Amino acid sequence: MQIKPLTCSIGAELRDVSIADVAKDDALFAEIKALLLKHRVLFFRDQDITRADHVAFASRFGDLEDHPVANTVPGYPGLIEIYKSEKRDHFENTYHSDASWRANPPKGAVLRCISCPEVGGDTIWVNMVEAYKNLPDDIKAKIEGLRAKHGIEHSFGAVMTTEEREELVRKYPLVDHPVVRTHPETGEKILYVGPFSTHFINYHTPENVRFGQDKTPGASLLLNYLISQAAIPEYQVRFKWEPGSVAIWDNIATQHYAVSDYWPAPRRMERATISGDRPF
Repeated sequence: MQIKPLTCSIGAELRDVSIADVAKDDALFAEIKALLLKHRVLFFRDQDITRADHVAFASRFGDLEDHPVANTVPGYPGLIEIYKSEKRDHFENTYHSDASWRANPPKGAVLRCISCPEVGGDTIWVNMVEAYKNLPDDIKAKIEGLRAKHGIEHSFGAVMTTEEREELVRKYPLVDHPVVRTHPETGEKILYVGPFSTHFINYHTPENVRFGQDKTPGASLLLNYLISQAAIPEYQVRFKWEPGSVAIWDNIATQHYAVSDYWPAPRRMERATISGDRPF
């Protein structure tokens, strides 16, 4: 197996290895897992695999979960369809960590390209460990112990009817997570806010708010500043898809952005999402 780092911050391409073999080989799996913790996202080209191989590989990292909006591939629980057609309904073209609106967000995901445009449709991943590490010290002090609410309503629910949106919120109410979470395996600190973050829940303290009018502008400006860190190129890697390409990423330590520049060309991807634990 050849390992080719793609940037100084994040991402590596692994060559001469099949994820179907990784699923069956304990030693090879242990090596891949260690590389994932180091590089945050791993890429594989020319993967001639089946859906069963895809699921078997992802399942080595933990239980799989479905999505309340995306369709599940029939016969393969935990494997969802991300199919784009001439209908302009893209949701993924924003920097985000998958499903932070869950009480227990996913710890990872494995995405396979079935078909894609010849040009366009890249995906960007961001190292949110570096994003936190490089924050100014005064910002780190200000966000220590801060928590934020995360919700699905204002993203996937935005195109739904009122009744559908209320039902979605009933099933998936707002949850709160630390603004700086800790990686359960590496102990690293991670900046953990994004487009699913709606507001801070413990910002209104004497240290942060002198008068009532400081509350909302101060919190909103800080939240927007933190969310903007994912757009810094020095923390990113950009991957061009081809049929048979596969990516696996650490959803705890990264965010990603699916570049939606290929409309109206179709694209078909399938993703296995790995269940996680409550952030701390």
